[in-house]
Amino acid sequence: MVIGLTQIKGLGFNFATAILDILKIKPNSNIGNLTDENVQAIEKLILDPIASNVPVWFINRRKDIETGTDLHLLTSDIPFTLRNDIERERVTVSWRGYRHLSGLKVRGQRTRTSGRRGGAVGVAKGGLAAPVKKGGAGAPAADAAAAPAAAAPAAAAAPAAAAPAAKPEEKKK
Repeated sequence: MVIGLTQIKGLGFNFATAILDILKIKPNSNIGNLTDENVQAIEKLILDPIASNVPVWFINRRKDIETGTDLHLLTSDIPFTLRNDIERERVTVSWRGYRHLSGLKVRGQRTRTSGRRGGAVGVAKGGLAAPVKKGGAGAPAADAAAAPAAAAPAAAAAPAAAAPAAKPEEKKK
């Protein structure tokens, strides 16, 4: 029952549990076992929760701006009312309206590091990478390029001979 009622947009777990407690229906029972009277009582309570002594803090729209009454919105009324509220703030040119227009956070959160969607904030990368200078870091040395090919095998044998001497020192550590 509880899970079935929470599938209705605008009814949460706590509100569904409160409905079942008020109507004295077991929360773990199946929806298919409800009688017609139970279904009508649930519908009546969902449509007018204030008349059924549901606590006011369960209501999802307290002190509506247009009517001044407490309402509980369901299904498609929720996004419709939200769009109207945002549009009203834009028209009145409030600070929240400006934030909504800009797509920024509205409730005072920080925006320096969080809430980044869209364009990146920070240092922009400049065009192409700088060309490598001759003889700079990463460039082959001029002496090695001029060395004859015969000296290369002798140079390769020298590091191979030095490598076994380094291994015993590593074992000592």
